[in-house]
Formats: sequence, structure tokens, C-alpha cells
Amino acid sequence: MDTSILERLLDATERKRSVVLATRLRDGRQALLFEHTSESGIEALGRGGGEVDADEWPIDAARRALAEDRTLLHDEGGDEILLRPYNPPVRLFVIGAVHVAQPLVTIAAAAGLDVRIVDPRTAFATEDRFPGVRLARDRPFDLLRDAALDHRSAVVALTHDAKIDDPALIAALESTAFYIGALGSRTTHEKRLQRLRERGVPDEALRRIRAPIGLDIGARTPGEIAVAIVAELVQQLRRADSSEGARP
Repeated sequence: MDTSILERLLDATERKRSVVLATRLRDGRQALLFEHTSESGIEALGRGGGEVDADEWPIDAARRALAEDRTLLHDEGGDEILLRPYNPPVRLFVIGAVHVAQPLVTIAAAAGLDVRIVDPRTAFATEDRFPGVRLARDRPFDLLRDAALDHRSAVVALTHDAKIDDPALIAALESTAFYIGALGSRTTHEKRLQRLRERGVPDEALRRIRAPIGLDIGARTPGEIAVAIVAELVQQLRRADSSEGARP
């Protein structure tokens, strides 16, 4: 591998930026394909760190490799290109430093997720209750807006407090977050949906909310509910190439 490509790849990994390493098997030529805000949607860097023509590379296949988070072998008329994605860890924003959140952050971290607790109530979001966990005491709506949620982001709302959960859900629904869940019974969720409709959220967006949250495994205790939530989140993550969920 060219030194400049390796350096940029390591830099992207450190900065938690999604990138695909494309290798043309015929001649070993390589390029890094980044998601970018340019018209083409991709920034392509080749040997020496200089830009190369993105049209020379299978951009749609590269995006699919990122979305599915797996290496793909793309064949262009017998010219094979290996596309290896490097995605940052999935970010999980847990809205509410409640009892369920305590086992949830432990299980989610064990699954490799980058977890943050968000709760403006300082009596709940404490280091004693969540040792070693990143805590944010900001208003959830503002924090999630600033976080630029993407297809590698998940949001779970756990407080049962409409003043906290509802703005967080609105911010999440405005993004491409692949998983959005909310704690509560079906009756509680119907009331939640009505409140969100009154705030202008369309039904198409509301259907993205997973509620009651988690896979239906008969969970009762906080620990069991946490297992169900992480299981459903992983299920959605690994089905990113299906018709469900948001796409990048």
C-alpha cells in the first residue's frame, strides 16, 4: 500500500470518518473513496494523496459497501475491484439516565457501540451511576442536531418525559439515523404519536420509531429490556441493505 494512502486511511479512522479502500486487482491500483459534500458525493484520493477522478471507481458499489459494512468484490466487465469499508463505530445516543440505561450502556459497549447518555437532569446523569460513560447534560434536541446523526447513528428515548423524549425523537426523525426507539407501552406510544403529529411530524416519519422498544422476547427487568433493545438495534444495523431503515 502506498504510504500516503495508508496515512490518510489511519487519519480517517482516527477522525471516525467513513471511507472505502478500493483496490483494482488487475494492477493493484488503489484509491480512498470518502463520502463528501461535493456534487459527485465522493472524494477520491490516490497515490501521493492527490485527487483522482471519482468516475474511474464504482461509486454506488462503494456506498453500498459502507451501508452494508462489508467488503464487496465489484466486477466491471471482468475488471475486478475490491471495496473494503472502514466505518466508525455506531453511535448510540441514550436519552435518559434511567434504570434501563445502566445495563443498556454496558451491553451496548460490549457490542462495540460508541455510547453517550443525554439527560439535562443533573440528579440522574451522574458519574456515580454511569462510571466511565460519556454524559451530556444538554437539551437532547440541540445536542442531536449538532451531532449530525447519520446512517451509523442510533437514538433510544427512555425517560417517559415528553419534554425530554419528544424533542429528541423529532431531531432523530429529521436525520438518517438507522434506529430510533422509544420506551413505553402501546398506549403510551399512541399518546406520544399524537403529540408528535400535533408538532407537525408526518406519519411516514413516525413509522420509523420502534415502540414498544426492543425485540419481543418477553423482557421484564431492566437488564432484559436492555438486551432486547441492543438485539433489535443490531438486527436493524445488519439489515441496512434491506428496505427497512434509513439509507445514507
